[in-house]
Amino acid sequence: MSVPDHDPAAPPDRLIVRGGSTLEGTIRIGGAKNSVLKLMAATLLAPGEYNLRNVPRITDVDLMSDLLRATGCSVSRSDDSLVISVPDEIEPVAPYEIVEQFRASIVVMGPMLARCGEARVALPGGDDFGPRPIDMHVRGLTELGAEFDTAHGYVHARASNLLGARVLLEFPSVGATENLLMASVRAKGTTMIDNAAREPEIADLCELLNKMGAQIVGAGSSTITIEGVDSAEALHAADHTVIGDRIEAATYLAAVGITGGEITVKGARHEHMVMLCQKLGEMGMRISPDADGIWALVPRRLSSADCSTLPYPGLATDFKPFLVSLLATTEGVGIVTENLFSGRFRYVDELRRMGADIRTDSHHAVVRGVPRLSGAPVRSHDIRAGAALVIAGMAAEGETVVADAGHIARGYDDIAAKLNGIGADIRPG
Repeated sequence: MSVPDHDPAAPPDRLIVRGGSTLEGTIRIGGAKNSVLKLMAATLLAPGEYNLRNVPRITDVDLMSDLLRATGCSVSRSDDSLVISVPDEIEPVAPYEIVEQFRASIVVMGPMLARCGEARVALPGGDDFGPRPIDMHVRGLTELGAEFDTAHGYVHARASNLLGARVLLEFPSVGATENLLMASVRAKGTTMIDNAAREPEIADLCELLNKMGAQIVGAGSSTITIEGVDSAEALHAADHTVIGDRIEAATYLAAVGITGGEITVKGARHEHMVMLCQKLGEMGMRISPDADGIWALVPRRLSSADCSTLPYPGLATDFKPFLVSLLATTEGVGIVTENLFSGRFRYVDELRRMGADIRTDSHHAVVRGVPRLSGAPVRSHDIRAGAALVIAGMAAEGETVVADAGHIARGYDDIAAKLNGIGADIRPG
């Protein structure tokens, strides 16, 4: 097996952000990173040619494309569409050289196991914000009849026959739900996933799987039921349009919250972000759905509010870095609680360098708003922290230089150009 070479145009390693601008106009979001990577993995379930539309130009899509090529697929892009040709036989191995670069790669385990009866997947890498073990993936697939061993940095799963079962997840893990969904499509009998993740990206995956011939009901609820298909021939290739990226939309809403102004986030779906929109409204933002997406107006400095991350439909943990940046400039004191991942306040030291008044204690952060931040050299530790530092720089006096900005390109298609289009001043460094 050979790992395909991939040498995309390198994203800028630094972004220079000049603060002081007010945002006005329309900004369009791309397809959801947290959906498209799983949709790409799902294509491994059946041979044929798939056409995925509204695919963002981000580094993680390039990495998943390389992972699919390593199994024997061919992947090509045209504008915002991705064409994936899956052969009659695939190699069920996800090599370390690719997997160590992004955590979403673990979701190829379910479809490989269902298609080939085995999967050999390197333990995943990705963003550095605390441990996120794959125990729930392994336990759930074991209940379907899989056997596992781990050696030399790889997880090797085997199952001559997957059998439907009732699987109760101890936590509504998105990744575990996705792996179980894709594996159970080919399991004999009925599989019921209880305490399943309810995110919009789960429903998007189920929609593609049903187009492929799967029989899934309950997507978007905490109980998902899958009737296994009789044979491999019952599944086939399909076309699909990726839902909009609610995390990208949240980034731009926080940006206008921190700078003031009036924007429309085109392609955003209010029903996917109800809790966030309620919280921003509580802080003083005027926000509502419209025909194109979500409209937001910030006529004055916002007020502080308390925020806690929770599984969907609660506030997503990916929203939290933007909210912390926003709260750093609001009026009053806000307490932010992280209930999902440890270690996800590592960017706070960078915000402090910019003059933010933030104190952390375990999984809480107390944020006292200041009238204005001060531009400073800072460093991005992961995708969302990097984006949060960019929007903080938009509210700072002088210039903010964000180093290690390549992280941001893993989840954003040219964030600088998009924000510059509505009034920001951001350039590569």
